[in-house]
Amino acid sequence: MHRYRTQTCGELRLDNVDETVRLSGWVHRVRDHGGLLFIDLRDHYGLTQCVADPDSPAFKLVESVRAEWVVRIDGVVKRRSDDTINPNLPTGEVEVFIRELEVLSSARELPVQVFGDQEFPEETRLTYRFIDLRREKLHNNIMKRSEIISSIRQRMRDAGFYEFQTPILTASSPEGARDFLVPSRLHPGKFYALPQAPQQFKQLIMVAGFDRYFQIAPCFRDEDARADRSPGEFYQLDIEMSFVEQDDVFAAVEPVVRGLFEEFAEGRSVSPTFRRIPYAEAIARYGTDKPDLRNPIEMADVTEQFRGSGFKVFAGQIAADPQVEVWAIPAPTGGSRAFCDRMNSWAQGEGQPGLGYIFFRDDGQGAGPVAKNIGPERTEAIREMLKLGDSDAVFFVCGHPAKHHVFAGTARQKIGEELNLIDKDAFAFCWIVDFPMYEWNEETRRIEFSHNPFSMPNYDHEAFLDLDPADNETILSIKAIQYDLVCNGVELSSGAIRNHKPEIMRKAFAVAGYDGSVLESEFGGMLNALQYGAPPHGGIAPGIDRIVMLLCGEENLREVTLFPMNQRAEDLMMGAPSEVSAGQLRDLHIRLNLPE
Repeated sequence: MHRYRTQTCGELRLDNVDETVRLSGWVHRVRDHGGLLFIDLRDHYGLTQCVADPDSPAFKLVESVRAEWVVRIDGVVKRRSDDTINPNLPTGEVEVFIRELEVLSSARELPVQVFGDQEFPEETRLTYRFIDLRREKLHNNIMKRSEIISSIRQRMRDAGFYEFQTPILTASSPEGARDFLVPSRLHPGKFYALPQAPQQFKQLIMVAGFDRYFQIAPCFRDEDARADRSPGEFYQLDIEMSFVEQDDVFAAVEPVVRGLFEEFAEGRSVSPTFRRIPYAEAIARYGTDKPDLRNPIEMADVTEQFRGSGFKVFAGQIAADPQVEVWAIPAPTGGSRAFCDRMNSWAQGEGQPGLGYIFFRDDGQGAGPVAKNIGPERTEAIREMLKLGDSDAVFFVCGHPAKHHVFAGTARQKIGEELNLIDKDAFAFCWIVDFPMYEWNEETRRIEFSHNPFSMPNYDHEAFLDLDPADNETILSIKAIQYDLVCNGVELSSGAIRNHKPEIMRKAFAVAGYDGSVLESEFGGMLNALQYGAPPHGGIAPGIDRIVMLLCGEENLREVTLFPMNQRAEDLMMGAPSEVSAGQLRDLHIRLNLPE
């Protein structure tokens, strides 16, 4: 017999009745039922109920074991009586009568309980992550993550992609988030950087003549944590393709992503087609470039219905500034004063002056201060425009769209949630396309890249090369061949058709205020490569962690990551980041200059 087990704790069935077996695992819990002792024994594969009565040679030892001790149990498999069968357990028709027990490892008092659904502080969970990972839900999430990544790899290979690995130690990049820097011992005063993404390398792979690349790539960014972004490091499905246009990238990626989500949907619906929504339309309809399309609410511009109206708060702003717009946020079934007042109070709690509203009674009449001030004709025009019915409502925000669209989008989502309009059993995908190439930074008073600086402008190339750097109006109207993949309000990835022509890249960076010498010093490797025959190419990089988060039904990436850091990018379990010795610093020619 094997030293530790003949079967796993998830394996025994009725076919094993009367067999002598050996199991090893963790004591999930111990129960005393009036002279009968029960141990729920757990391992990676499942759980088996084990029983000891006073006649068992191991009875005294069974009495001494505690939760999360690691034990070996020898015993005989017996069929459970009909009234004790557990239909929720794969091994629930049998139990093991204990004949021998060996304690392989005892456990101290637990800081995190494995049995049950008790909540624990995040700091405790992360410090004792190795215990936290024993809990069923988290353990299952990590196993699903493994299955998802395995499926991705197979789907990518089936689609004709080849997996390559790119360097971890590379050069620092001035774009994007802050780099994690690694000092060089052999080159004093110089530093490597951990890659924020394999962006330049995957483009160089295309220049090198490889056609379809993918990688489950680790990425490192020194930025603050968010619920949908892990601090420090994360993984993405990095993809690049040669001789492609935007449609080719979509045609390659959609079947992989749709098939993956259908495989792990567990009854939830998946978009049969991925809608394409221009960036400007996404902002105007949803208030965000990552809309949750499970929410049916679409906003509309109703500025004309308020221009010159009796609702002076809005009419005055419209008259004073031609850039002011009034946006309407429909609220199907929200037609009650109580709901409207609640939303108005919520808006004030968000730092807004409030939310103007009209609600429609059962008799079809519009009610509320806005309806009273703009009159029945304008109220009815708004109702018809938005196709609102009795017992519906509509809310309004007014101001510069660039400043109020974020709040409007948040209000849209809040209304959808409050009125239970969001389909929780769906994965709703869309592509956001036609991003602006450049944006105006009010603080620096200059033109900047709005997205990936390596993207190809969606503009006549000759006309682009002839652009006047002072023609801000034209420059800000230029779109880039860039796209985001969004699901349920979560941005899964960004991508682009790349700028593969050196002269256009030089011009693109010059427009953004970069001197030619800066481009040479910071991106010289890429620029040099493009001068030796670069194919048209493009790609995308869906986030693995976010995909797993959605498929596991979680709202925080720490619930789908083995060993995450806390919000301050600290590994509480391993004690990182940590101080290093004076000798290590001397080897690296580094002297600390710490803040007071």
